[in-house]
Amino acid sequence: MRDDTIYENDDVKLALKRLPENLYNERLFRIKRALDLSMKHQILPEEQWVKYEEDKKYLEPYLKEVIRERLEREEWDKK
Repeated sequence: MRDDTIYENDDVKLALKRLPENLYNERLFRIKRALDLSMKHQILPEEQWVKYEEDKKYLEPYLKEVIRERLEREEWDKK
């Protein structure tokens, strides 16, 4: 999924901590599977590929909330 490949800066790390346990575990499984296949020089079978229409941005709502809170905190600190 697209959100599995996002660079993990401080905002993303905090958003990952807020993910429900099942979404976090699914993400870890996909990443581990990708690393395993990469080490074996294999490609994921095409029937297991995520179609563009099915690719949901599961991390985006949490990330937006974290960024909004950080910006609000920065604005508050300026005063």
